[in-house]
Amino acid sequence: MKSSFNKPQSEAITHGKGPALILAGPGSGKTLVITQRVKNLIEKQHIRPSNILVITFTKAAATQMKERFTILMGEGRYPVTFGTFHAVFFSVLKNAYHYTAQNIIREEKKYQILYDIIHRMELEYEDEQEFMSGVLSEISLVKNERIDLAHYYAKNCAADIFRKIYQQYEAGKQRAGLIDFDDMLVYTYELFRERKDILALWQKQYPYILIDEFQDINKLQFEIVKMMALPHNNLFVVGDDDQSIYRFRGSKPELMLGFTKSYPDAEKILLDTNYRSDREIIKAAGNLIAHNGERFSKKIMAQSAQPGEVEFAIYKNQWAENEAVIADIKRQVQRGVPYQEIAILFRTNIQPRMLMRQLMNHNIPFIAKDKIPNLYEHWIARDIFTYIRIAQGSQERKDFLKIINRPKRYIGRESLEELSVAFDVWMEYYKEQPWIAERIDRLEYDIRMLSMMKPYAAVNYIRGGIGYDDYCREYAKYRHIREEELLEVLDELQESAKEYQSYEAWFLHMEEYKEELERQAKEQKQQPDGVTLATLHSAKGLEYDIVYLVDVNEGIMPYKKAVLEQDIEEERRMFYVGMTRARHRLSISSVQEYNGKKSEISRFVAEAGRAETGEQRINKKAT
Repeated sequence: MKSSFNKPQSEAITHGKGPALILAGPGSGKTLVITQRVKNLIEKQHIRPSNILVITFTKAAATQMKERFTILMGEGRYPVTFGTFHAVFFSVLKNAYHYTAQNIIREEKKYQILYDIIHRMELEYEDEQEFMSGVLSEISLVKNERIDLAHYYAKNCAADIFRKIYQQYEAGKQRAGLIDFDDMLVYTYELFRERKDILALWQKQYPYILIDEFQDINKLQFEIVKMMALPHNNLFVVGDDDQSIYRFRGSKPELMLGFTKSYPDAEKILLDTNYRSDREIIKAAGNLIAHNGERFSKKIMAQSAQPGEVEFAIYKNQWAENEAVIADIKRQVQRGVPYQEIAILFRTNIQPRMLMRQLMNHNIPFIAKDKIPNLYEHWIARDIFTYIRIAQGSQERKDFLKIINRPKRYIGRESLEELSVAFDVWMEYYKEQPWIAERIDRLEYDIRMLSMMKPYAAVNYIRGGIGYDDYCREYAKYRHIREEELLEVLDELQESAKEYQSYEAWFLHMEEYKEELERQAKEQKQQPDGVTLATLHSAKGLEYDIVYLVDVNEGIMPYKKAVLEQDIEEERRMFYVGMTRARHRLSISSVQEYNGKKSEISRFVAEAGRAETGEQRINKKAT
């Protein structure tokens, strides 16, 4: 082998027959190993290129892998198959059942079928899109995990409602002759189980199978691959159990950890040299991930001779944290670091809303890898604005209909017959039911109070004085979701109102913010040079000279939904992925207050060995 490969890389590339598990730490050259392994199979082991299958998880990864291989071997000379799981399994179904691309359901059609079901069942949800997205995600999980529907406890609605939705959704697809990506897996699995002759054809076609990012595999995908790999089991899997972060999609690190149980004779190779990050970054990340119990023990070394920087700081609140990050970005850019070599990473896609406003104020270009929902378009925000609109003088029936029973007042919609609402006429309607008339009288009083308040006080009054928080708690119970998720929206909305002295100024800001978001979205397509904003999930596979990990607090990192130990370990893996995106400089920061409430520093800070440094920097950095 060439000396340009280190010893573990050479061992992986020249692996002969039989199964192999390649543990590839961050920046350890896994793409290089896979492409060189394919080259070695063809040139040294004399395997026909058409008998080699390389499976990836995304179309982009398959394209990139194929391009790297083409550069290595030359254009069009070697017909090796590179494809995603779905592309490979759809090829199986095309041959068996003569499916075409027309049979693959489009995203909008999925939602249309679901929308029709929800309306037939007369289900009502505040945010239909969010509900449908959640249900589709659960349908996918049930299929991929092969869970018995009768024993599945739904998260987005009652179990009996979910079962009906699931059955009607499947029936709707079948009537239209359509299949989704999950069906591709289920049908391939069932086909291979029932038709050994068809399975044998594919086993003969691909006696050598290589899988990238194996830590992201789910149970069903692994079962199919195990069938395809028989009888020779020339299964070469590459991945890092420490970077398994898609449990919500059915991926489980235990599948990778159990590979040697399925294949006791598998060769196990650790790619232990990180060619991406400097020493201190690798050390801190290693300290952190060592706290996970369910993992392959491994020691990763830095190829770089540079120490690199790992900094920790605490700030009073998100505003102060963002301003400090922005000031540091400006310093780095002045030193010659391009915007595109800088990333700000966070746990959820709602975190950077304030950050985006501040970046806009400082004219710093950014590229958001995730769709960042506009806070002011959330249904809860729209309810709050409706109260304020009425307080400003709106008499429109549609405004009153929106809030009359938020919270519950037991006022009938039929009581509002006219397009314009007058409180005296409305109360007259309930003269035979004075207890309801009293509630209308109280609403009129509340509206009068709101008309005299500033935005921050108004949101606070709607929440506590009028009882909107109680409404959100009831709704959360009905929807089987955590009430904290809804109350957080209210916290953030109330916090955003703080700096405005009038409703007019607040609403003007919202319009400008919306326009700026739209402008940024257009510019992102034309101008690739900007600071990357990304969740830990969408940052996976990327790398930058400088990475800022923000809001590293309990309840955020690890996320508040993580209760079981396996959930905490997944959160720790996510944080590990974030840390290892950095080449030369990693900045970790926590806040003392999040959305106006006291917040604790994440346990991950101490686990990474940064707590002492943070305490030393508190006075210097706190604002």
